[in-house]
Amino acid sequence: MDAREIIASLRRGEAPGAAALRWFAQGLADGTVSDAQAGAFAMGVCLRGLSEGERVALTEAMRDSGQRMDWNLPGPVLDKHSTGGVGDCVSLVLAPALAACGAYVPMISGRGLGHTGGTLDKMEAIPGLVTGVSEDRFRAIVGEVGCAIVSATADLAPADKRLYAVRDVTATVESVDLITASILSKKLAAGLEGLVLDVKCGSGAFMKTADEARALAEALVATANGAGCATRAVISDMNEPLAPSLGNALEVAESMEVLCEGKPGRLRDLTVVLGGTLLEQGGLAKDEESGVAKMAAALESGAAAERFAQMVALMGGPLRFAEDWRRFLPEATVIREVVAPEAGFVTAMDGEALGLAVVRLGGGRQVESDVVDPAVGISDMVRLGAKVEKGAPLCRVHAAREEAAGRAAAAVLSAITIGEEAPDAQALIHERIG
Repeated sequence: MDAREIIASLRRGEAPGAAALRWFAQGLADGTVSDAQAGAFAMGVCLRGLSEGERVALTEAMRDSGQRMDWNLPGPVLDKHSTGGVGDCVSLVLAPALAACGAYVPMISGRGLGHTGGTLDKMEAIPGLVTGVSEDRFRAIVGEVGCAIVSATADLAPADKRLYAVRDVTATVESVDLITASILSKKLAAGLEGLVLDVKCGSGAFMKTADEARALAEALVATANGAGCATRAVISDMNEPLAPSLGNALEVAESMEVLCEGKPGRLRDLTVVLGGTLLEQGGLAKDEESGVAKMAAALESGAAAERFAQMVALMGGPLRFAEDWRRFLPEATVIREVVAPEAGFVTAMDGEALGLAVVRLGGGRQVESDVVDPAVGISDMVRLGAKVEKGAPLCRVHAAREEAAGRAAAAVLSAITIGEEAPDAQALIHERIG
C-alpha cells in the first residue's frame, strides 16, 4: 500500500478499510509514514470521519503497532482516562487510592494537548521523577506499589506516539475518531481488565456541548468493548476548572492537599466516583456506593498518600515526598493577584482561554520542541457562581517574568464573565454511559 493513496482516498470521502488502516498504523510505528503524511491523514480523518467499524479497526491497529502487555497479579488491572480539561489532576489522586484498595493501575499517560494539561508533565514537576521507564521497571513498580504513572514505552502503541504529537500542532485534536483511537490504543495495549472514561463537557473541554460529549463517550465505550475491554464512561462538568489551580506543580500541590490533608472539593468528589465505578468493575466492591466508600477511606486513612509517595520514590523522585511535598515543588518568581473589575456574580468562565493562558506562560507547548516550565500557572481560582466585590481576588497568576504575568492577567479577565445574577448550579456528573 501507499500512504499517498490512503490519504487521497480520505480526501475523496472513500472508506479506507481495515487493511489500509493497519498498514498506515504500522507505517507510523516504523517510520514508513512521514510526519507530513501523518498530519495529512489526521486532517483527512478529522474532516471525513470514520465508521464505527473503521474506528475499532484503527484502534486495534494502533494497539497492535507495538507490544501488548499482559499481567499476572493478585488483583484486577484497572485504569481511567480523562478526555482532557483544565485543573484536572484526578489521575494523581485516583491511581494511588485504587492501589490502596487492592487494584493494580498501570497508568500510561500523555503530555499536554492543546489547552489541556498533561499528566506526565504534572508528574515531572516533581524533582528527579522520570516517567520514561523501561517495561521491566514499569512492571516492578506496579507489582510493588500497585500503581505507576508513566509514558508509553517505545514498544507500546508507537503509532499513537507519532500521531499524538502531530495532532497537537496540526489543529486535529478535536476529532472523535482520533481521540478514541489515541486513548484506547494505549489503554488496550496495557492489558487492562476494566476501564472508566471521564469525558469532559463544557467550556474547558474539547467537547463543549452535551451532544458532543455524549457522542465521544458512546464512541469510546463502543470501541473499547468492540476491542474486548469492559468499559464505562462518565460525562463530567468542565464549565470551570476541576481544581482551583492550573499548571503542573500547582496541580501536584492540589493533589497532595487531597491525598495528605483531605481537602474537599470537586477534585476529590470526582476521584471517588470514578474509583468507586472501577472497584465495582474489578470485583473489589459489591456496588458503586461501597466502592466510593472504600475510595474515601483510602484517602482519609493516608493509605493513598503513602502509595503515591512510594511510587514517586521508585520513579526517581524525593524519598518520603508525602511528608514534606511543599519543600520540593518549584515556585514561580512572579506571583500576581488578579482582581475583579466590578462587583457581581461569576456567571461564566472560558476554560479553554484559561488553559491557553497557562500554555502561553510556559506551562504547555505551542510547538513540539517547547520546554515546559513546571512552576507557572494560575492558582486560587474563584468558583463559578461566586459573588465577588470590586477589587476582590479572582485568582493568582504564577509567571517567570512580569510581562508574562501581565498578559496572563489580562487573559484571565477576558475569560471570566461577571454579571448581576448567579448562574444555575452545574452538577459535577452529567451522565453515565455503559
